[in-house]
Amino acid sequence: MKSATEIREGDWATLGTQASEIRRLVFIEEQRVPREEEWDGLDDQSTHFLAVLDGVAIGTARLLPDGHIGRVAVLPVHRGAGIGVALMEAAIAAARRQGFARVELAAQTHALAFYERLGFLPQGETFMEAGIPHRNMVRRFDD
Repeated sequence: MKSATEIREGDWATLGTQASEIRRLVFIEEQRVPREEEWDGLDDQSTHFLAVLDGVAIGTARLLPDGHIGRVAVLPVHRGAGIGVALMEAAIAAARRQGFARVELAAQTHALAFYERLGFLPQGETFMEAGIPHRNMVRRFDD
């Protein structure tokens, strides 16, 4: 029997230890994002999401107080299994509950199609962040 992934929602005090390890592995180690850019001081004020499979944290995302979703990361061995979609759906649902009319994010350009499938539309030009090309994207809530 295949285990289901659980998405947990909480604050940094609750989910930060596990989320920070995933972000360290994906962003700092794998993608070579400088530590000082990854740890931007916004985690304490954000809503965090943690994907957990069989008691092990395998993915994370955060929702900033201004409606930006970011720090979406899934451990390499678990990519392609819908974990990122589940994290994004949880973050989008939280943004709706918090009363936002839209959510925004800065997508790494290789992930544009992933976010477009979730209803996000690209905005503006490509820009560099942490040495990686990004593009801003927006999803408006019509209801």
